[in-house]
Amino acid sequence: MPLRSAPRRFMAVLKVEVVYALPEREESARVAVQSGATVRDVLAKSGLLHLVRGKVGIFGKVVRDDAPVADGDRVEIYRPLAVDPKQARRARAATYTSRSRRAGSARSPSRAARRR
Repeated sequence: MPLRSAPRRFMAVLKVEVVYALPEREESARVAVQSGATVRDVLAKSGLLHLVRGKVGIFGKVVRDDAPVADGDRVEIYRPLAVDPKQARRARAATYTSRSRRAGSARSPSRAARRR
């Protein structure tokens, strides 16, 4: 029975998938890395490291590039946002508010009909 402090000769091999999606196409690669590998190691081995412009994640959860990976993980490369979500919501709200003011009443026609 080997001692626990003795170095292991064989390290486990982890199989990890790396994905990057664009509206018109997707890139994916499956790589095998040694246990203890990080997200950065997986990206470098996959050849998709050059696509990283912002955040990365594992199964939809944002992680740092020095986070360890596990067998069967899917490392995802996220694209930067095209529009800030807060600004997009403000623009939609402004459009909605201006429409209701032009209509002459903030109430919907169906509510006005019920009150008569």
